[in-house]
Amino acid sequence: MSYLLAILGLALLMVVHEGGHFLSARRHGMRVTRFSIGFGPRLLEHKPKGSDTTYQIALIPFLAYVQIDGMNPFDEIDPNDKASYANAPLGARIEAIAMGPIANYAFASVLLFFGFFLGGRDILDDKSMHITVMPNGAAASAGLVTGDRILEVGGKAVRSWDELRGTIGAHPGEALVLAYEREGKRAQLTVTPGAKGSDAEGKIRIMPVFTHETVGFGESLALSLTEPTRVVYLQIRGLVRTITGKEKAEFSGPVGIAKEVAGAVRSGLGDTLKTLAILSAYLGWFNLLPFPSLDGGRLIFLGLEAITRKKPDAKIEARIHGVGLMLMLALVAFVSWGDIFTKH
Repeated sequence: MSYLLAILGLALLMVVHEGGHFLSARRHGMRVTRFSIGFGPRLLEHKPKGSDTTYQIALIPFLAYVQIDGMNPFDEIDPNDKASYANAPLGARIEAIAMGPIANYAFASVLLFFGFFLGGRDILDDKSMHITVMPNGAAASAGLVTGDRILEVGGKAVRSWDELRGTIGAHPGEALVLAYEREGKRAQLTVTPGAKGSDAEGKIRIMPVFTHETVGFGESLALSLTEPTRVVYLQIRGLVRTITGKEKAEFSGPVGIAKEVAGAVRSGLGDTLKTLAILSAYLGWFNLLPFPSLDGGRLIFLGLEAITRKKPDAKIEARIHGVGLMLMLALVAFVSWGDIFTKH
């Protein structure tokens, strides 16, 4: 049941994203011929009387799409058809593309408000240096236990979680002398972070300590407005650190994400809403990346049109997006294979 609810939750995020495109296109008079929940073979479909849009549910639930008439340059386009995307003003086309990510960002705020108000929040203690030890990791094997307070790593004092993580992560596969405090007594032991190339590269499997507190209406509202920005900032920072080689790239495909959401479902409604909110904000940010087939890639071409006052060749653009889509699907398939068959 937790996995079924997780799949439905992820499908909802896709519907919100495509709903942003759909409502914006309709607002500007564009003709939307299909709104699909899911991808691949159709399971159910319905076209309301007098509507241009066919609504459908397809087999693969992790994707959704809207089909706006005139976006495919290989179809015959009537230059006098005012309901065609191809003939819409530049500003209307930019809005129709951008509203998908914007809808996800706004929906993240809604989910976060209810997540905090109903489920409270966990406060991360990253200053006291008390730790939670995860099972089957290097820290547990070395003898650390939950509640220990880390003092030094390799003879160097650590005063924040980022400092601790950075110091340990810089020595994958190397034995480190770690000083800690337990029940007021100082001791030390040797721990070896995961070796290079392993799933636990540069990690000893510890987490900061969290405390739980309830959150009132006003604070929930404030957090719902600030947390999506923090999520996007952390994602951008992580991407920059990965590109510069400071962090190892970590990917999750649909299967891995569904597992994560299913775990949140088992934890309760508050955690479920907050997890979906983080994914919604991430989905909005990710789609704005300037990569072909993503909304950000399409906005690049629209930006070029705004600068040059000339439309790019629509068929060349479509082929570029097609290649980007194939690369994206290949990456998703590769990561999903690892999510299914690799044990962590």
